[in-house]
Amino acid sequence: MTETERQAALEGIAGEVAACTGCRLHAGRTRAVPGEGSASSEVVFVGEGPGEQEDRQGRPFVGASGQLLGDLIGSLGWGRPDVFITNVVKCRPPGNRDPEPDEIAACAPYLRRQLEALDPSVVVTVGKHSLNAFRPGERIGRVHGTTTPADPATGAGNALVFSMYHPAFALYQGSNRKTLFEDMTGLPGALVAARARRGPGDATRVAPAASVPTDALAGAPVTLPAAVAPVTPLASAGVIDRVPSPAPQAPEPGDQLTLF
Repeated sequence: MTETERQAALEGIAGEVAACTGCRLHAGRTRAVPGEGSASSEVVFVGEGPGEQEDRQGRPFVGASGQLLGDLIGSLGWGRPDVFITNVVKCRPPGNRDPEPDEIAACAPYLRRQLEALDPSVVVTVGKHSLNAFRPGERIGRVHGTTTPADPATGAGNALVFSMYHPAFALYQGSNRKTLFEDMTGLPGALVAARARRGPGDATRVAPAASVPTDALAGAPVTLPAAVAPVTPLASAGVIDRVPSPAPQAPEPGDQLTLF
């Protein structure tokens, strides 16, 4: 699927979400929040549901949790436009309560179709309800900062699932901020590993390179290889072949990471 085709698919899904009356949440919404970001990104963040600010603006993660999520993404040298961000439910639960299982089920086809269109290398679950959608039965306290292959039924059959706490975890208790940022340093390595799993024949995506500073490497600039393979003129020009060599390497200082 080309970027134009992916974008068209995402816009079509967003239109359906805006008109959806499939569960009780539609009755209280101001605006539906289908998601936003790059149609070419290899990384998709999936949160739980819109809050008050998201409901007003029709955009995901724009409140206090969204500001922290932006800081987390920025700690890798990326920006929000470099990734795609969505939620398991697309309308705000009343009073910011947890989404109910039937509400999550009503929105699940939209999320699945978004992931089928995006075909990401990594799905980042943000919070416990997103975790349950991709790693049912797991506890966030046990698996945060870890990866597992995605179930093809989620729509992201070629992806690894990388799990993290919701940013609210740190807003409620500031000492948890360190855990969030430490977990985030594992995401570039998950992306390299995910590229290795995808195998020959995967699509080529284009993006500018980005430097990735991480605390894990004592502040050294970390850039991961677009593919663990000899540098080619295309790679040096910013064209990223998502097919790495059979033995992907861990992030090392001086390597280069691009997202798509």
